[in-house]
Formats: sequence, C-alpha cells, structure tokens
Amino acid sequence: MGLTPMMQQYLEIKQSCQDCILFFRLGDFYEMFFEDAKIVSQELELTLTGRDCGLEERAPMCGVPYHSAETYISKLIEKGYKVAICEQVEDPNEAKGIVRREIVKIVTPGTLLEGNLLEDDKNNYISCIKRINTGFSISICDVSTGDFLVTSMENNNIYIIIDELFKYKPSEILIIDVKNNDILINSIKEKFNSLIELVDESQNFTEFKNHFGEKISILNELELGSSLTLFEYLKNTQKSMLGNINDIIKYQINNYMLLDSSTRRNLELTETIINKTKKGSLFWILDKTQTSMGARNLRRWIEAPLTDITEIKNRIDAVEELINNIYHLDNLRESLKKIYDIERLVSKIVYGSANARDLVSLKNSISELPNIKITLQSFKSNLLKGIYTDFDILEDIYNLIDISIDDNPPISIKEGNIIKKGYNQEVDKYRLASTEGKNWIASLEQKEKEATGIKSLKVGYNKVFGYYIEVTKANLSNIPEDRYIRKQTLANAERFITPELKEIENTILNAEDNLLKLEYELFVDIRNKISNQSSRIQKVAKQLAILDTIQSFAKVSIENNYTKPSLNNDGIISLKEARHPVIEKMINEPFVPNDCFIDKSNNMILIITGPNMAGKSTFMRQVAIISLMAQIGCYVPAKSANLPIVDKIFTRIGASDDISSGKSTFMVEMSEVSYILKNATSNSLLILDEVGRGTSTFDGLSIAWSVVEYIANKIKAKTLFATHYHELTELEDKYSCIKNYSIEVKEFDNKVIFLHKIKRGKVDQSYGIEVAKLAGLPDEVIQKAKEILSELENSKEIHISKNILNDKLNYNNKIKENEKEIAAEKVELTLFNYKENEIINEIKELDILNMTPMQAFNYIYDLVNRVKKIRS
Repeated sequence: MGLTPMMQQYLEIKQSCQDCILFFRLGDFYEMFFEDAKIVSQELELTLTGRDCGLEERAPMCGVPYHSAETYISKLIEKGYKVAICEQVEDPNEAKGIVRREIVKIVTPGTLLEGNLLEDDKNNYISCIKRINTGFSISICDVSTGDFLVTSMENNNIYIIIDELFKYKPSEILIIDVKNNDILINSIKEKFNSLIELVDESQNFTEFKNHFGEKISILNELELGSSLTLFEYLKNTQKSMLGNINDIIKYQINNYMLLDSSTRRNLELTETIINKTKKGSLFWILDKTQTSMGARNLRRWIEAPLTDITEIKNRIDAVEELINNIYHLDNLRESLKKIYDIERLVSKIVYGSANARDLVSLKNSISELPNIKITLQSFKSNLLKGIYTDFDILEDIYNLIDISIDDNPPISIKEGNIIKKGYNQEVDKYRLASTEGKNWIASLEQKEKEATGIKSLKVGYNKVFGYYIEVTKANLSNIPEDRYIRKQTLANAERFITPELKEIENTILNAEDNLLKLEYELFVDIRNKISNQSSRIQKVAKQLAILDTIQSFAKVSIENNYTKPSLNNDGIISLKEARHPVIEKMINEPFVPNDCFIDKSNNMILIITGPNMAGKSTFMRQVAIISLMAQIGCYVPAKSANLPIVDKIFTRIGASDDISSGKSTFMVEMSEVSYILKNATSNSLLILDEVGRGTSTFDGLSIAWSVVEYIANKIKAKTLFATHYHELTELEDKYSCIKNYSIEVKEFDNKVIFLHKIKRGKVDQSYGIEVAKLAGLPDEVIQKAKEILSELENSKEIHISKNILNDKLNYNNKIKENEKEIAAEKVELTLFNYKENEIINEIKELDILNMTPMQAFNYIYDLVNRVKKIRS
C-alpha cells in the first residue's frame, strides 16, 4: 500500500523546506500534515483531524481558510516559526492529474512585508554576521522598506558586535557558520529574543553583482561575505529578485555614537525599563512626526546619534530654520499628515501584493509633494535646501494612477470595478454590456410580450440553462414556432430560447468574465509600471522621512521650550538650567533645573553625594540624554547648552541579576563596569551610579575608589559618579580633575525636604531612614532602624584609607615643612570593636592638627598596628 499521488507531492515539497511549517493549498484551505499538523494544532489551538494518505494510518491533518491565513501565519511567526506558502500554480480545471503546486514564499520573522507584526514606527530588520579572527561584518536589511546596510570592523570583539546589533534589534539573525563562533552564538542567544540561524556563506556572486552593479565595489571581503549571504537568503525566501532593494549603503561604526545595551536600557531611549512601553521614553517625547516613515527615521536617529560635527550642525540648523518659520512649519506638518507609508507601499507594489487601494493611497500621497516642494523653496539651511534641489514630485506616477485606477476600488483585485472609465476601450465595452444586460433583458421581455400577446411571458435565468423565455402551457399555441426553440419542459410551462436571447446571453456572460480578466491584467500592468520606478519613489520617501523628523524636532522644541545647543571639540559640557526631557513631562509639579559644568582639567569627574530620591540619578541621566539629543540634531531642554562631541555614552545604573546565565546582581554590575573601563575613551561620557553597592561595604568602597582613580589616571573621560560612599569625596584633595557635588537637602521639623538642586560640596549622610519613611515603612520599623543606626554610629570600625599607606611610602616626596593638614581630611576614624574604646578615647583627646605632619602620620601608622593586634 503506497502514498496517494497528492501526498507524494506534499512530501516532495516538504523535503525542500524542512525547517518550515508548510502551508499546503488545497482548494479554499491551507492544510498541514504529519508533524507540522501536530505543531500548528498545539500552537494555534486548532482541531487535529486526519486524512487518508495511502498508508495504514491516516495522516494527522490541520487546516486554516486561505482568506484568513495571514492571522494564523502571524501567530506562528510570532512564536518563532518559519512558514512556507505552497500555492496551486495552475487552474484545477485545466490540470491533467494532480494540480501543480510550488512554494511561492517563505515567511520568517525578518522578512515580513505586511501584517500586524509590523509596527508602523519601527523597522523590522534581518541581519547577517560574518566573524573571523581578524574582524567582523554585519549586513542589515528591512525587506518592508528596502533598506540594505553593511558595515565591518577590524576587531572581532563580541561585545562590539552585540552593541551594533542592539542598534537595530533584528527579529532574525543569520550567522555564517565558521569555526570558533560558539561564544558569539551563545552571547546573541542570551541577549536577543530573535530567530537565530546558522547559514553557509553564499558564493552566488553573479546575481548579487547583477542586482547592485558597481555599488558593490566599495565592499571589502568581510562585507561582501555577509551582504551576499543575506541577499541570497532574502531571494530564496521571497522567491523574487528583490526589486525594492535598490541600494546598498556602507557605513562606518565610528561615525555614530556607541551606545551599549545597558545605556540604551538605562536611558530609556525608545522604551521604558519596566513596562517596555513607548510612553515614558525619549522617543515618546520627541515623536511629533506625521508619517510612519518619519517615526521610523526618528527611532533610527535616536538609536544612532552622529559623531560628525558638520552633519549634526546641518540638522540643528534645519531645525532652527523651521522654528523661525512657524507658518512654513505648519504647512509642512499639514502636508505630511496626508501622506501614507510610501516606503512600505512601494515594497508591496514591487512584490505584487499591493491592491488598488494601495495605489490610490500612493496617488493621494504624491498629490501633496508639490505643496511640500513649494514650502521648501524658501529655506536656506544646507539640509532643507539640499532636499528641495533634489525633490521629485513624481508627477508621471500620479498621472498614471489618476487616469487608470478608480478612486474607490474594492479590496480584491479580481472582483472588477478597478479601472476608471475612459482608460481602456475594451473595459468600457465589457462594462457597458455587463451593466446594461438587465436593461436588455427587460426590454426583450416586453418586446416578446407584445409580439406574442402572452402577458404572463417572462425571461429568466439559471446556472444550468442560462437565459430562457418561460411560457405557461395554456399559452403555448401563441408562440412563434419559427423563432422559439424548446429548451426545457416543466409541469405547467415550457422554456424556450431565441437567437436574439442567445446573442444577448453570450454578450452578458462573456462580458463579465472578460471584464474581470481584463481589469486584473491592466491593474497588474499598471502596478508593474510603478514598480519599475521604485527607486525614485523610495528616494522621495527617505527625503520625506528626514523632513518629518526635522519638523518633529522643531515642533517639540517650540512646545517644550528647548534651546539650540552649541557644539565644541574641547570636551566641555556647559549646561545652564538643564532639565530631564521626559521626567518634566511625567510629573505634576515644576521641574527643578540644574547646571552642569565638565571640562578635561578642573572638572572632569563629578563625585555626587546625597540621599536617595533626591535627584542624583535624574541629574546624571539628563546630562547624558541632553548630550544624545544634541548629537541627533535636536534642540535640548536647557536655558543654554555648550556640548562636546561624545564618541560613547556608558551607564552603570541600578541593580539587576541575570539568573538565566548564572550571574548575580554584583556580577552583572562588575561585568558592566569592566566593559566600560575597557572601552571608554577620553571623549566618552560615563554615568556611574552606586558602583560597588552590591557587595560588602569595604569591598564596594575599595572597588569604587579604584574605579574613580582609574578613570582619572588612565581614561580621563567625562564622568558623573553618584555614590553613598562619602569616603570618595576625599579624592577631590588628591586629584585636581575631581570635584565634589551634592544634592541639597533641608531638615525642617524632623522632616527631610529634598530640593533636587545640585550644589558644590559634599554631604556626610544619606538620609536612608527618611527615604524609607517616605516610602511608607511602618513607624515601628523606622523607630527601630533609628535605634540601630545610633548604636552603629557609636561603634564603627576604625578604617584608614589605603591612601595613607601610599602617602607614607612616598612621604619624603610629598610633605612640606609648613603643612598642618593631615588625618582629619585623609583618614576616616571609626569604631568597630568595644575592646578598642581605650584607643577611641585616646583619639578623641588627641589634637592631630597641632602635631607636625610627620608626628601625626607616624602616630596614625602605629595606631593601625595596635588595632590589628587587638583584633587578632
């Protein structure tokens, strides 16, 4: 007993796509069989049935209607599956034997063209990575928009690859299968919730070169490997030549600010940390775009700030010009508001999935282009002037659609009523025959009644016999036998046809079929003509996206009272009355602005102390966000701003563990700090919040102290360092580049008031119990905490900074005869053991400042040894 022919066909096709769920078209359904059926039944909660397949047991089967298949496919893609669409590629009525079927498309997370999984304001990227001993290359594509990018680096550092991928957050990642890439693969799996596939490097260079032409001459060997492999994968899944991917853009990673995954998360650039929502992010604040294209472009700019000062100034100057021309800004916004998602429309057109309504949407969008060009003609800034000079209003494409496609067509392209009257004579002829058919039949019926005198005569229609004349048996003697031909006999009547009725029937029935067929053919031809102009349309779409982003910056800057930033290459951050752009919109009270000044000599590292909830973290983040805003070309929330070009922003904020990979909170913290110290440069901006708090006090303090010194001595990066280790404020005396700042706090009537104001100097307490009280801890817990704190403060450990011992070794080189300052500023003397009370009392009675420096230093050194003996 063997498999049925249809099941043989199914298994042959399934063999070519074993990594996919095969949607096998059978009539009005897509059917799945065997293991695919079991998977789909379970994942989509559909009924699992069976089908005779020629074997002893029925084949497991599960199906979905073809007209609603997109919903089911989307759910499978969202769950991480790939779906192969197998269609009937010949008319079942004309097939000799089994209907021929072929896979027409493979749908994967990274190759979606449309559907509810595509977000309007977010690109859907697929990437391909090639990594060898000498470096790596990443190619990136969004099939739905036609973007194709490639970059490389002579450095195979996995962390750099991960950071670059986070810029795009691809939904599908291809990794070219080479040796020694296990760590890379595991790291990507750990960091990304994407479909990850190992692929062989493509060698099909000819088609790649034919597609892109001389554009590929700029690619090096690594870039060629990743981009060629990605191109081949896309071609195989889309089953087409990728007509919407017209350009390949090579870029340098160093042309953009580096933002690692922690920084993107901590600064909440495009989504919030907790809820993963747009609201509460920087993207939410800056998004006043009017088009989906502009929103996606804004997101890309936020994810990849520029480092070229000329390009940044071009954007900022364009924003300034729009701010100074409110009338033109409003006109531009009004026109952009009427424009559909041209980028994705043109991709649907190229891949043949666009319907007539899509073409009307394209036409309506193009109708706004002349107005936009008129608005642009008065601008002088380099960016806006450049767009105006090169702006194509696509008049020929507008005219083609306008004369050919009905303004209100149906969704289906096979139901007719698509082509406008006057575009094609044959369509007009068939349409007249189709629409006038009822009138012709009614006219013929009246004519025959008059000719025969049979008032009950009627003309009818059924699918079996077509049109007919029905006469009751009582009136059969009145029919003209020379014209009436008997068609059917009924119980009480006879049905006839006449030559004239047959001619009308042929005209009406053929007209409907011919009209539907012709309209479809004409529509496809029109769509293909537009497809041939896809590169022109895409270019305009990119220009519109940039315009929309720039006007969004202008609009939000006006509404939120932002200011134009000045840029420098001197490493100076000078902010007056700076604000956090998101928090000021989220709170129901006035935001307290703060100044910030950082330079490379006297104010490079700011040690910031103060209680929790007072605003340390907000202050630091707003400095980082303002720097980023300036480098994407936007105005910033401050009274004035002079900012340097920052190559990288690093943040170490908050506590989180990584249980899945076996990393504790402290291990995660130290890993992030390690990465920062290894990759930061003197042009970077570091935001470090509570480094060392995840372990014991003295371990943490030692690490934090050492990190600050390393930055001061080795990296020399602009740094904001918030801490509860008040001992770190001593570093201001050791390094001229370190300055102490604190959050101003007032105590009134046994209550703590946070003023959220940064001031010069340090604080020596953290007000943690007061913050706990504000959080609502029970009064009993608060009171007990105060008692314990009092006991601890009366029994602190004697701790002498490691710097004292370092100073002792180098004493002769550092001390001056007339210096009187010593341990009060360099040593924290605290109590640990009640056995040391005798020493404590001795310290209290001692006037260190009246000693010579050498006497004081030697006394403290001896004191350390005495404490060690007591403890032992």
